[in-house]
Amino acid sequence: MSRLKKSLNVGNIPAVIETKSLIDIKAKTGNVYESIAIASRRANQINISIREELHNKLEEFATHTDSLEEIHENKEQIEISKVYEKIPNPAILALYEFMDDKIYYRKNDTDLFR
Repeated sequence: MSRLKKSLNVGNIPAVIETKSLIDIKAKTGNVYESIAIASRRANQINISIREELHNKLEEFATHTDSLEEIHENKEQIEISKVYEKIPNPAILALYEFMDDKIYYRKNDTDLFR
């Protein structure tokens, strides 16, 4: 979890949705739809990294038995899951990164072939 918190700086971002000004979002790129597209791509990247990290941690606790009688609760596994449930939505994280200029993006130049 420490790698995730360091890379995403989750500690100071609230887990609840806050209203954002469309004017501020549009000001970053000049087009609100382009700004949202950039944030959504970053949200997908964040979601993938969170999911991979969670699956890697939970894989340590996986038992590969076919017996249903041997299923038991693992307190460490439950604690890991609770920590990941408290992480803000990837879209919220991506929008905060975008508004703080922490996302690198570039426009494809479509005029090259004219």
